[in-house]
Amino acid sequence: MSLEVAINQRKFNNEFEKAVINILYTASWLEGKNIQRFKPYGISPQQFNVLRILRGASPDPVRLTDITERMIDKNSNATRLVEKLRQKGLLKRDICKANRRQVDITITPKGLELLAELDVHTDEWSKTFSGIQVSEAQQLNLLLDKMRE
Repeated sequence: MSLEVAINQRKFNNEFEKAVINILYTASWLEGKNIQRFKPYGISPQQFNVLRILRGASPDPVRLTDITERMIDKNSNATRLVEKLRQKGLLKRDICKANRRQVDITITPKGLELLAELDVHTDEWSKTFSGIQVSEAQQLNLLLDKMRE
């Protein structure tokens, strides 16, 4: 569906304005798809992001500031997300032995199991993008990276 139909707007001031609105609309659409994807597992897209960061660093611990720097949504409250995941048993927080003011955060086996279960459904998730070819996705990535330069 075209952007014009989706938001019921016939005209834009220029192609740059349309591109920005299209990116924002598509980001919102993807966020909704992600919310539905993770809902059966009791986690949010932001919590999933934290778990992936921790899995990527595993077995090494990660500090909260490192998680915050690596998060996709820079406006997320990483402290709150980490606490909710800790309460669910998906990660653990330990006082760093070398620096008692630092908290080390690591993913638990339960957290790794949850991510492994989600990994099984990666092909199903990929169907969300079946309307574009790999070469088009590569071009899109290049354009988005260029936009942020």
